[in-house]
Amino acid sequence: MDTTPSSMTNLFLQLGLPAGKDEIAAFLRAHQLPEDVRVSEAPFWNDGQRQFLREEWGEDADWAIVVDALNEALHADAIAARAG
Repeated sequence: MDTTPSSMTNLFLQLGLPAGKDEIAAFLRAHQLPEDVRVSEAPFWNDGQRQFLREEWGEDADWAIVVDALNEALHADAIAARAG
């Protein structure tokens, strides 16, 4: 059983990505998604990352809240554009 606390920093570590505050912010700015692209289907993930996101979000696991926050952050520009 995974006992790693669910946080954005730990999610980035789970995904094998740099997890410093500035690095996470830079990643989010550089990887904005259109509204119609699911976070788990983004082209910048490798197969393992994609599978992890799909499984954790789909199982409504402890990570689901953080994956949802990642999803919202990666769609922020698209949502803002729609809102005007």
